[in-house]
Amino acid sequence: MTKSQDTAPVGGAPGRPRMDRPQEYYDEIKRKFAEERDLRLGYRPEGTAQYTSDLTGELEKYQVDPYGGEIAPREPIDDTVEVLFIGGGFSALLTSARLREVGVESIRIVERGADVGGTWYWNRYPGVACDVVAYDYLPLLDEMDYVPSRHYAFGPEIYAHCQAIARKYDLYELAVFQTTVTSTVWDEGERLWRLTTDRGDTMKARFVVCANGTLSKPKLAKIEGMERFVGHSFHTSRWDYDYTGADLSHLSDKVVGIIGTGASAVQAIPNLGAVAKELYVFQRTPSSIDIKDDWETDAEWAASLEPGWQAKRRAKAMTDPPLTALQIEKRANMTREEKIRRQEEANIEHMMRIHKRIEEVVEDEETAEALKPWYMFMCKRPCFHNEYLPTFNLPNVHLVDTHGKGITEVGEKGPVFGGKEYEVDLLIYATGFEVQKTGIYNRIVGQGGLDLDDKYSDGIRTVLGIHTHGYPNMFVMGGYQASFNFNLTDVLQAQGDHIAACIDYARANGYETIDATPDAEEWWVQEVIAHRGKTSRNQDCTPGYYNFEGESNRRQDGNYNAGFPMYGRRMAEVRERMEEHFAFTA
Repeated sequence: MTKSQDTAPVGGAPGRPRMDRPQEYYDEIKRKFAEERDLRLGYRPEGTAQYTSDLTGELEKYQVDPYGGEIAPREPIDDTVEVLFIGGGFSALLTSARLREVGVESIRIVERGADVGGTWYWNRYPGVACDVVAYDYLPLLDEMDYVPSRHYAFGPEIYAHCQAIARKYDLYELAVFQTTVTSTVWDEGERLWRLTTDRGDTMKARFVVCANGTLSKPKLAKIEGMERFVGHSFHTSRWDYDYTGADLSHLSDKVVGIIGTGASAVQAIPNLGAVAKELYVFQRTPSSIDIKDDWETDAEWAASLEPGWQAKRRAKAMTDPPLTALQIEKRANMTREEKIRRQEEANIEHMMRIHKRIEEVVEDEETAEALKPWYMFMCKRPCFHNEYLPTFNLPNVHLVDTHGKGITEVGEKGPVFGGKEYEVDLLIYATGFEVQKTGIYNRIVGQGGLDLDDKYSDGIRTVLGIHTHGYPNMFVMGGYQASFNFNLTDVLQAQGDHIAACIDYARANGYETIDATPDAEEWWVQEVIAHRGKTSRNQDCTPGYYNFEGESNRRQDGNYNAGFPMYGRRMAEVRERMEEHFAFTA
């Protein structure tokens, strides 16, 4: 077996616990986890309200597109298409491919950026790459007859792959870029969706797919004095290469500060540290950093792949790993408490291995201690990088550990912490994105004039996280009540297959509309509730976007946690009994 045949989506999953440790060892680490969580909750009791994605006024510059150039004037569009996608990332591309396969010709993508690609259009910071094996992460490799150039592809290759998909499936023909959908309203008389945009468009569509992504709208921490900073600043998803230089060489005489140490920062910081005169990394909570086992794709292995090779990998991802009779018996004889305990111990062992690697790599003891993540694996998005930790051995790189408090003030010259103002020429905000918002910039109104936000105010209600009653011919991708999978593309592909099948079923049977029934919706809500809250893991985790920054939330307002293979089976069951789960109009 060559390296290129590796199928693991992420490296370093928790293994078996060491059984020779006393229980007190694990209890003490769990106590430390709880202390660090409570410290952060005490500093930020407001939860998600500590961030803002309302980037207007002085903050508007942080969402301006630096890549698309000036917006060319055009006449407003007033026409009707069969399927309209709000968003032009993976969701729209892979679902469009499936729709083409069943004969749908009239497909429009409406995208805020100047091209397709979604997150790979916006995120062009130095070092950007996928952290899931590219042979699994990049969609439609079979259809495109393409093999990624390396185990973990870099951003430019993924962006180019998105463009190639759009060309292959003729998606540029009706696509509309540099355009934001502002309202999507159901017209009961015409049985169509009416959409308006910030360009004066009044488009109509028979089917609408909300494909705006799970992490697409940049957000900023609410920090006092941000507007007073006199230096240069931008968000990681709006990287200003005019200022930094394409190779970052313009930073060689600059002092740079970066706020945040999440996934984007982890990939960007090694590049900044290698070039900047000085780099200050402002950390509230460290990420878990594991080894990224990367390499160039073996040409011989790539040439040996048979048609359908990626489909086989996908099928494997949607199948529960087989268990031996002994494993089945052993699990059956374990109590619920014992299963939870063993999982926790394995998780702790994994995190302690990450701690040990930090001690081995980072030379300064104080810095090494500050970089240690004190929480369970997967409480926050795990990161994989081989140069991140060594970067803190460079003499020009300085970690400013805020011990869970975060930066709460920015002065004219730079961030302020511990009574010291850190003077920087460039301040980069690596503060992430709004999470899983169905509308984002868009007001969605269904039957009876009901705003989707109002419907969800008493709890999210969907079928499979895709359909919601009262919003016929509308499909949501990557939203709540769908399955969670570290390889998001697996989920999106499964959803895209499902949506194309639903649209094909409606067209083949002469139906104008397809709408989830209240009974089907209630069934799925109860399914979600039944598979959430089995442990206190959500509350035990340190604050982050996985757990609403530590906020309490309704049991139905989250992901479907029965596992991705089970989610796939539930989708298949719904499609097998379409007339039971949906109401149709002819």
